[in-house]
Amino acid sequence: MRSDPEDTIVAIASPPGASARAIVRISGPQTPQIVASVCTAGDWQASRTARRWPGALRLSAFSVTVPCDLLYWPGCRSYTGQLLAELHLIGCEPILECVLEDLCAAGARLAHRGEFTMRAFLAGRMDLLQAEAVHEVIQAADHDELLRALGQLGGGLTGRLRQLRTDLIALIGDLEAGLDFVEEDIEFVSREEIERRTTAAVNLISALLADAGSRLPAGRRRRVVLAGLPNAGKSTLFNRLLEENRAIVSDQAGTTRDFVSAVLMLAGMSLELIDTAGCEDGDDGIGQQAQQQRLEQLQAADLVVWCRAADLSPAQRSQEQQLFDSLSGTLAAVLVVVTRSDLANTPDPALQISCRTGAGLEQLQQRMEELLGNRGAARSELLGSSAVRCRDSLKTALQSLQQARMAAATAAGDELVSLELRQALRALQTVLGEV
Repeated sequence: MRSDPEDTIVAIASPPGASARAIVRISGPQTPQIVASVCTAGDWQASRTARRWPGALRLSAFSVTVPCDLLYWPGCRSYTGQLLAELHLIGCEPILECVLEDLCAAGARLAHRGEFTMRAFLAGRMDLLQAEAVHEVIQAADHDELLRALGQLGGGLTGRLRQLRTDLIALIGDLEAGLDFVEEDIEFVSREEIERRTTAAVNLISALLADAGSRLPAGRRRRVVLAGLPNAGKSTLFNRLLEENRAIVSDQAGTTRDFVSAVLMLAGMSLELIDTAGCEDGDDGIGQQAQQQRLEQLQAADLVVWCRAADLSPAQRSQEQQLFDSLSGTLAAVLVVVTRSDLANTPDPALQISCRTGAGLEQLQQRMEELLGNRGAARSELLGSSAVRCRDSLKTALQSLQQARMAAATAAGDELVSLELRQALRALQTVLGEV
């Protein structure tokens, strides 16, 4: 359904369920008249600045008034760039439903999903990157994702891209000014300056493009996969980290044939912990399918915890090392741990743990936090939804900037350099959501 920006829209702007306070938001040209039909709060309609007004609601389904605070933005400096009001009241669902019904009866309509943010974007109150960040704030699966979303919403990335756009416009202006005086041999900008400025732009776009290629989708938990030979203690470690028995544990090798997953909270991060089948050649259809699933999980992992039993025989250790070497080059990040350290002493320099005694488990969790935190920081510039949309435009901008730099280095005409810079500028404006 198409949305008319001239409609006055209403929606509950607080989480569902009972609470001490809930928020009902109204935005559109008829906001004052519609709000006045249900709310009494002093001379709020005469206000010329945004402020809070204590008041009360007169609702059709209740014989008594409901206390509320009215926050009113009378100008265009609201979230949506329109007249906007918020009713702050007790978070009682029957009362909230009645408020919505009475406001709709007075001429408002229920807002579509994301419509307030869409109006903010259309009014120029935020750019497209910031509008996408609103969605990612809502979908954030852990504290790190929330911080990244808030960073993009705050305009940090937008400011850098807008500065780059301004620099490109200035460079294009210098180049095209020189074209008007080509016969007088007047140079407005040197070739060295062109190369320096385009190189700085290439570096920024290259970093964002690399970031866009590795960003997690919105709300997707980081995956931690436990892997190793059969009977290496993976399922025991899985249960110990979760502090509950989720995976079947047995002394018989090959007990786990399918992968098992569960949500693990670690230092504020919501992780998907996955226990996989032991790495071995499947000798039947089920075994081969289990190994294929294991390989898929390893390739999709953000971190692989490789479990190496302390009591391996020399032959098993050689087999395990060969298998580890064949896989480690294809994995994102690997943390090797020696399990069952209470059963045998080994000179292995890897982290020694024992699920029976609990030795080394705290150090394991700290190391997992460090590795996953560092991988999250490396992806912190561009959010997932923005990365999907921006990838092609960033590639176009990068290619055009590289062509402009090459043209400047080979003494090509200023008009060719300017043409490439204009193509890069158009791609950059697509990223920012500008026409």
